[in-house]
Amino acid sequence: MSPKYDLVIIGAGPGGYTAAVSAAKHGMKTALVEAREVGGACLNRGCIPTKTLLYSAELYREIKSGEGIGVNTEALSYDLGAMYRRKDEVVAGLRDGIEALIRANKVDLVTGMAKVLSASQVLVSSGGESTLLEASKVLIAVGSAPSRPPIEGIDLPGVVTSDGLLDAQAIDYKSLVIIGGGVIGVEFASVFGALGCEVTIIEAAERIVPALDRELSQNLSAILKKRGVLINTGCSVERISLSGDDLCCRFTGKNGIREVAAQGVLVSVGRKPNTAELFGDGVHIVQSRGIIVDGRFETSEKGIYAIGDVIAGSIALAHTASAQAHNVIAEMVGEKPPVSLSAVPSCVYTSPEIASVGLNAEEAKAQGVEVIVGKSPMSANGKTVIERQDRSFVKLVFDADSEILLGAQLMCSRASDIISELSSAVLNKLTICQLASVVRPHPTFSEAVSIAAEDAKERAVKKPSEQKGDA
Repeated sequence: MSPKYDLVIIGAGPGGYTAAVSAAKHGMKTALVEAREVGGACLNRGCIPTKTLLYSAELYREIKSGEGIGVNTEALSYDLGAMYRRKDEVVAGLRDGIEALIRANKVDLVTGMAKVLSASQVLVSSGGESTLLEASKVLIAVGSAPSRPPIEGIDLPGVVTSDGLLDAQAIDYKSLVIIGGGVIGVEFASVFGALGCEVTIIEAAERIVPALDRELSQNLSAILKKRGVLINTGCSVERISLSGDDLCCRFTGKNGIREVAAQGVLVSVGRKPNTAELFGDGVHIVQSRGIIVDGRFETSEKGIYAIGDVIAGSIALAHTASAQAHNVIAEMVGEKPPVSLSAVPSCVYTSPEIASVGLNAEEAKAQGVEVIVGKSPMSANGKTVIERQDRSFVKLVFDADSEILLGAQLMCSRASDIISELSSAVLNKLTICQLASVVRPHPTFSEAVSIAAEDAKERAVKKPSEQKGDA
């Protein structure tokens, strides 16, 4: 007899395991199906391993330049193999914690590849054997996988995606070409660039991290170039070929046809929904660059829901999937969704860190909204000077009429922590005066929020049309 559940969840990443625990707490008998390790791509092949390597690499870079602050760096070296081993230890420890959480909440963890046969049946295959799970509802949380564009030579040995780079044994690259200058690309450029690798970024858009505020992108580009990273924007890769012991990337751009050779090539041009072979012949889920869901996260098939990277239009972030997980379970049990998705922050873990939430000035103006922009350059911030951080800033964007905070863009140390305060401010529609009235400790990076709010307060006296250089 097939096991019967109130809910079968496919995918044990941040969305899947969060939903499983939430469902169990609501009294639902729950099965969580995962083909690989719990924690999904974020924990095993994404956020956590990347940030662990970034921490090690940035620490090395900072110590290497320590003579200016009285730190003797003679005979300093790094061990990439040890960095990778620590990365694996961090991942394993966090994975153990998630597995313990799943067990503690009496969720059945089922290992294998899942195929949705209907809204009430999921077939799980593993090691040549299959198990049919019966369910009242099915939740899809399978995440995404790296995209591999149709470039000649992309299957050559030495050409890897972020998954391959993190899963493989450590390679101490002396030269690396990164195809794609988005978030993943610039974070890996920071890792290997900090270790002295000659890094070249090839990006199709006119600037790196093009989804970010323009000033953030331009600032990051200047910092990476200062650190030796070669950046080519507005370029298209035509082919990858062997060149002796190296790989050669041929690309075209405003300067014509060019070639660059390197020890390895990282392809980081985005990710795609991980839906291959997920559905049986009788299941017809409407998809368009992801699974289409309604406001309750239900798909075109009643009783089948989806959250996270796999759904169309979702912000592909672990914390987005976790928030959606809480909301979809609430919808299933007839409760009000507990988490607001109207102000979701995003972060880039370069040095300095980048974080943003809500609208930037360009986006607001494109919507016909007049804005007041308050800005605090970090060059006068005490903590920034003490820690010798590169050029950075905090920028706040307010509606010119209501003076309510519409968004924030940060490029500074601890930006990924400071953004939470500003996400709360956007969500709760705080005004210039309310943000300026908060006492923030000195010396801290966060006191730049006060300076930016005071700057906006002064500008609010003027009409938006009289303001200059606000974007």
